[in-house]
Amino acid sequence: MRESELSPAEDCRLDHLGFSKKMKMGTAMRSLALSSILILALLAMIIAPTSASHVPAEKLGVTNFESSKAAEHVYQPYRTGYHFQPRKNWMNDPNGPFFYKGWYHFFYQYNRNAAVWGNITWGHAVSTDLVHWRTLHTALKGDDWYDVKGVWSGSAAFLPNGTPVLYYTGWSNASQQTQAMAVPEDPSDPLLKEWDKAPQNPIALTPPGYNSSQFRDPTTPWMGADGEWKMLVGAVVGEDQLTGTALLYTSKDLFNWKFTGKSLQSIHGTGMWECPDFYPVDLHQKKGLETSVMGPHVKHVLKVSLDLKKHDYYSVGTYDAKTDSYTADNNKLDTGLGLRYDYGKFYASKTFFDQNKGRRILWGWANESSSVADDVAKGWSSVQCLPRHIWLDPEATTNLVQWPIEEVDALRMNKMTKEGITLEKGAMVDLMRKGTQLDIEVEFAMPESSEGKAQSPELLAENGHLQCSDLVAGKKMAHGFGPFGLHVLATEDLAERTSIFFYLYNDGKGGDWKTLFCGDHSMSSLQTDVDKTTYGSYVTIHKSDTSLSVRVLVDHSTVESFAQGGRTVFTSRVYPEKAIGGAAKVYLFNNGSESVTVKSVSSWDMASINIKFWSGAP
Repeated sequence: MRESELSPAEDCRLDHLGFSKKMKMGTAMRSLALSSILILALLAMIIAPTSASHVPAEKLGVTNFESSKAAEHVYQPYRTGYHFQPRKNWMNDPNGPFFYKGWYHFFYQYNRNAAVWGNITWGHAVSTDLVHWRTLHTALKGDDWYDVKGVWSGSAAFLPNGTPVLYYTGWSNASQQTQAMAVPEDPSDPLLKEWDKAPQNPIALTPPGYNSSQFRDPTTPWMGADGEWKMLVGAVVGEDQLTGTALLYTSKDLFNWKFTGKSLQSIHGTGMWECPDFYPVDLHQKKGLETSVMGPHVKHVLKVSLDLKKHDYYSVGTYDAKTDSYTADNNKLDTGLGLRYDYGKFYASKTFFDQNKGRRILWGWANESSSVADDVAKGWSSVQCLPRHIWLDPEATTNLVQWPIEEVDALRMNKMTKEGITLEKGAMVDLMRKGTQLDIEVEFAMPESSEGKAQSPELLAENGHLQCSDLVAGKKMAHGFGPFGLHVLATEDLAERTSIFFYLYNDGKGGDWKTLFCGDHSMSSLQTDVDKTTYGSYVTIHKSDTSLSVRVLVDHSTVESFAQGGRTVFTSRVYPEKAIGGAAKVYLFNNGSESVTVKSVSSWDMASINIKFWSGAP
């Protein structure tokens, strides 16, 4: 989240918070240091390749950690148990994840001083499995003229010798946005504890004719057909500042960048494009692709975070490497117009290619739905969604599929399974599962009248959210089945409940059935000052589908829901007052006029992850 995105209640000005500027090396010293870094990087690649096995952090000189339990002095019912969070304070956008020498590195926007936005730096955490984490001290701080007011979002890449580099946006002393980069002080250190800013910084200033306060978030570079590196930076053009655009930059060496004078893509009416992401996907396989891969088996994804709507939108299309242009395969679903990664609390997302397991992984930020006063009182704000494996739906090829990475399954405990449950009209079944850290998978038989009916991909556009809102508001649709689904974080009297459900309907004129996947948060909390917006959209049903499936991961105040193997997803932030701890229950329900069959339902308790916090950092 940037200052321009804050609501009036969240508008904490940077000049009130202040920012201390530290001593810096001179330009000559920085240049000499960088030369030494590159020499060390070459030696490191010979001695320890990127795929080196895991070495315990304690043996790498990082020992002053404290456990997550020691860091929490009081019980907080809304703090998550298996999602990534810093020990305290504000966190937003995920930045520059990558795998290096046996460790996954994850960076994030972080205010070290308070639970509100401001004084933004890059927090840094490492993991060997993307589940259990160790936070390190701050990777990047604003201590140069080009980033003294904040180190904002960006990406990571690898130099040809295998050394990682970070690209980020700085907020300068003149309140202008610049692009900059940093390299590890010691590339032989698998934890990459120290980072040095490049002497070339800033590597890009706002081009003439563009708004210097709307120029940010460089993407992961890719190699073009001409042998030069390419990179995008989000911006906005037009007198009305409503045409979102991704400005195209090129480089021969990944250090020196120049503006090409063109954009990869621009869409009128979408406003400022934050956190762009551009990457290839395989047409036929779930495997991920390194960012520079091209070929007849490849499609490309262009994703942006819309400042106007605070949601992440994407499109699948064709990248012409000769002209450096991108065209969505379906213009109705062009970037910013139709498809979203997630129809709930999910923003400023970032993907990376995990060469360790050959997959592309998606990270996204889930901000709070409570008040700023609540955030200050509890001492923290925001979580990162679970990392998700992401790939192209091979049957639709216009939309993506996403699913929690397989490592999350290792947290499952105490499995319970039931099969062959019939939910009659108005039925509700207690699953006899209590708690606020759960993983639940349900398979419903396809309602008979809709079986085999395919759904047009165009129906994934955002108007599905409006249909979900109408359902929650009590508007009935003709020829419908449902709603049917799950109540989670529910009290026994249902005074509090978060409802995840399907609803199928058609127009009664012989057309295809439409399937909605919705989240009703209207009863999620007895509190009156929290956001209870309805989430959801359409979900694609292929002719080969014989059932409807949903996976719901509950983690105190965070609920992530995946329909049909991840074709439609939404993330909820909810704050029940009574449905906490052992008082939180799970129910199957059917509020429709026709019976529904539950083929199977499996549920697990979820273990808490072990986050170790470096005790020398806030």
